[in-house]
Amino acid sequence: MFCVYTYLALTMAEVTHASPAALPLVLAVFGVGMTVGTLVCAWAADRAQMPAIGAVLLWSAASLALYPMAVHSLWTLVPVVFLIGCGGGLGAVLQTRLMDVAGDAQTLAAALNHSAFNFANALGPWLGGLAIAAGYGWTSTGYVGAALALGGFAIWGVAALDVRLERRRTLAAAE
Repeated sequence: MFCVYTYLALTMAEVTHASPAALPLVLAVFGVGMTVGTLVCAWAADRAQMPAIGAVLLWSAASLALYPMAVHSLWTLVPVVFLIGCGGGLGAVLQTRLMDVAGDAQTLAAALNHSAFNFANALGPWLGGLAIAAGYGWTSTGYVGAALALGGFAIWGVAALDVRLERRRTLAAAE
C-alpha cells in the first residue's frame, strides 16, 4: 500500500496530469478508504480472523494490480485509491491476531508488530523507488505493491496451515 501511496502525488502529476488541487482530494479519498477498511476488517475479523486476513491481503493485491491501469484518468484513479486505502484495515486485524497468539508476551508481540509495519512502510517505497529508477515508470509501484501483498498472502498461507495442523494435533490428543 505504501509503495503506491508514497509516489501517488508524483504519479498524479506525471501520468494522470491532474491539477495539483486534486491531490488533497485524492489523499482524502485514500483516508476514507483506510477508515472504511478498518471498520470492515475489524467486523470481519470478529467473525473469522484468519480468513479475514487472507481476504484483505488478496483485496490489496487486486486493488494494487488495478492501479497501473487506473492511473491514466482521475475518474478511474479515485475509486482505485479508495480500494487501496481499504487495505489499510489489515493492521488492526494483524494486531488482534498477534495478541491472541502471544500468550504472556503480548507487549513483545505488539512491539514486534509495530516494528514489522515500520519495516514494511520503508520496504514498499524503497522497492517502488527501485522499480521507478530501473525505468519501469511511475505506475510500476502498483505491481510492486501487488507482489508484496501476494508475498504476505504466501506467509499467511503458511500460518493458516500451521493453525490447521495445530487444530488436528489438539483433536488427536483429545481422542
